[in-house]
Amino acid sequence: MAGYLTVSCTYWWSCCGRMTWRAIIGETAAGMTCWPLEMRARGSCAGVERTHDSTVNLGDSSRPHPEDYQEIIRPIWILFVMRVHHAQAHLGFIDTPNYGSFLQCLSTHSHNYGNPIPIYTPNNSSFSSILNSRIQNLRFISPIHPKPYIITTPLNEAHVQAIVICSRKHGFFIRIRSGGHDYEGLSYTSPLTNTPFVLLDLSNLNSIDVDIDKRTAWVQTGATIGQLYYRIAEKSLVHAFAAGACTTIGVGGHFSGGGNGFLTRKYGLSADNVVDAKIVNVNGEILSKESMGEDPFWAIRGGGGTSFGVVLSWKINLVVVPPNVTVFSVSRTLEQGATDLVHKWQYIAYKLPKDLALFASLTKANASNTTTTSTGQASFQALFLGGTTELLEIMQENFSELGLKREDCIEMSWIQSVLFLLDCLQQMYL
Repeated sequence: MAGYLTVSCTYWWSCCGRMTWRAIIGETAAGMTCWPLEMRARGSCAGVERTHDSTVNLGDSSRPHPEDYQEIIRPIWILFVMRVHHAQAHLGFIDTPNYGSFLQCLSTHSHNYGNPIPIYTPNNSSFSSILNSRIQNLRFISPIHPKPYIITTPLNEAHVQAIVICSRKHGFFIRIRSGGHDYEGLSYTSPLTNTPFVLLDLSNLNSIDVDIDKRTAWVQTGATIGQLYYRIAEKSLVHAFAAGACTTIGVGGHFSGGGNGFLTRKYGLSADNVVDAKIVNVNGEILSKESMGEDPFWAIRGGGGTSFGVVLSWKINLVVVPPNVTVFSVSRTLEQGATDLVHKWQYIAYKLPKDLALFASLTKANASNTTTTSTGQASFQALFLGGTTELLEIMQENFSELGLKREDCIEMSWIQSVLFLLDCLQQMYL
């Protein structure tokens, strides 16, 4: 490697989290390469503070001084843009792709694999319904936003390989969608209005294979968090997985973005519990953790899977939970001291025992049952991996100002707590 530069980039998660990347950029015979070397992930929705570091020591002490970064980054960034433009031209990304050849390519591969690849063009009556079915930010339904030229909904891994190979060969970019919880629309729109792209919708790749004896599961990228929770509960009520509270999120985007939830304080992010994965690279090859190497495997767990390939499936470690957990959800308006409660929560939530996750949400509420005057309120939701009596003791010692009572607490199985907490969150924002 002729040279390098350490670059820091920050990505904000939808759930009060942040990822900071440090990457090394170097000149090689094939052009510019950029590999992430260190990621620090912090999730702070409930006072959670987690740091995940993975550092590669290159054995070179001649790094630029931090004060020189700005001056160094500017020319490197220009060079990076030039390199990307050159790479796109080299791969054949053109303004008017040959649709006939592209469709013929897919048809040929479909014949080879024994069953057709589902393909939808704007001329298909179901094109819009498929496109809009998983759009969470309705602004992107507007016709002013670029739409895919073709939607594909592969039925198996071989279909994904064919789509990647044909898209590269015939000049189409690819947008990859798992659950669609992408409020910037990056999984189904293009920031470049004249850039033709294919939407690779992975919703049909949703199989889940749970092995309770080994405490692992293989989950395809198109499955949702809710489907994963359900399949685990089918096999065991004392096993779970550390992921989010929203059950309609696709595991692909959730895992590749980190994955924060009520079990994070005790068991880490979803990405911390991923132990293997299968991806399709730019050449259409299926790679595992072993064949892709440690760096790409590290990068897809929190760095965004679509940056390094199409993630087909994930192998995850399950976690153990007690037969019964305790939950509560209580709200206080501004008139009831919500401001002071939130202030106190910020200083105690991250110090609580790891078995207790205490989240806070700020919403609008009516000032009383007899008026329509609006006020603010703070809602506190908690999951405790234990019984009510122990939870009350912890809350009395650390957060007595909330005034939690025994009747506020409910004991239930972990899978029931998923539905309880989801319902609480949905009611707040309706």
